[in-house]
Amino acid sequence: GINAEYGKQWYQRRVRGLPGVSYPVLVPNMKGLIGALEHNITEIGIFTAASEAFCKKNINCSIEESFERFSPTIKLAKERGVAVRGYVSCVAGCPYQGAVDTKTVAMVSEKLLEMGCFEVSLGDTIGVGTPTKIKEILAELSGIPFTSLALHCHDTYGQALANISTGLDLGIRVFDSSVSGLGGCPYAQGASGNVATEDLLYLLEGAGAHTGIDLDKVIETGVFISDFLGRVNGSKVALAKCK
Repeated sequence: GINAEYGKQWYQRRVRGLPGVSYPVLVPNMKGLIGALEHNITEIGIFTAASEAFCKKNINCSIEESFERFSPTIKLAKERGVAVRGYVSCVAGCPYQGAVDTKTVAMVSEKLLEMGCFEVSLGDTIGVGTPTKIKEILAELSGIPFTSLALHCHDTYGQALANISTGLDLGIRVFDSSVSGLGGCPYAQGASGNVATEDLLYLLEGAGAHTGIDLDKVIETGVFISDFLGRVNGSKVALAKCK
């Protein structure tokens, strides 16, 4: 990782506001929010889980305690005009407790929206979900407008695109991804990164969706960062196009 001061300097030097582009930061607590406010951040992300065991490992508290922690953070963010997005980890399964009840996923999602999040991202953190599981989760969440939900699918078992396609068919329109499939989770051993942005764009364009994103430029970026990190590019689309 990088230290906080270097991160601040990098942000100040490199990040430039572009119309229509959000630069959200994950904020675990009030201290993180205060640091973000110093740099005029306009969107933050708060994160909990649908698994008690994972919540304990990841942020060292229970699900209920995470809500208590978030309350003053969300209040201050709203007062400062900062949008708040919620993240729910382990919606399809947990590396510590195994199966996760879809009713818990619904309860946590509803609570985050009730507390003031404009959107909740449903995370298959360890990538064990299948289209059938995604259907079950979204059926449990049918009381929530799908315009307030997003899918965050890791590709550990090669199911991310199938799960996203299922969500797309059912009405979800926001999907998280990472260039070249970077990422993972230190508290979810063996979990791969998020679905590759390149592969997601290829899927969406094939479905006739207009994303406004230049796929070739994203592929170029993914090749650069993969080479820089000395890792295999996690995007199948990039690998196919760069042969």
